[in-house]
Amino acid sequence: MTKFILRWAINAIALYLTVLILPGRIDLTTGLVSIIWLALIFGLVNALFRPLINLLTCPLIVLTLGLFTLVINTFMFWLTSVIGQQFDLGLIIAEPVWWNAFLGGLVVSVVSVLMTMILKDELKGRK
Repeated sequence: MTKFILRWAINAIALYLTVLILPGRIDLTTGLVSIIWLALIFGLVNALFRPLINLLTCPLIVLTLGLFTLVINTFMFWLTSVIGQQFDLGLIIAEPVWWNAFLGGLVVSVVSVLMTMILKDELKGRK
């Protein structure tokens, strides 16, 4: 349960920093409480869809030496925004959507990787 909450917190901080780093490109029209819900949606989207998409695009990932994962991150970030808008959570990606979703996915990925490296012991369950 602690691992789940840490992952949720990492996603929330990554999404919040994305909104701060990319103003005008990625906007949050509702309050900061929606970041918590968007982080949950982002985690669920990644848990449910990413394994299938990685499996289906494995040849492209290998062929591009892993760079195609940036396209997958873009899609996951965009999908989180679309689902969030259905629940009135207000994560808006400005035009051009693909490019801004790419930047948003890139920021979320970098922040998530850095925070995971910092909290690796807690995520593994060591004390």
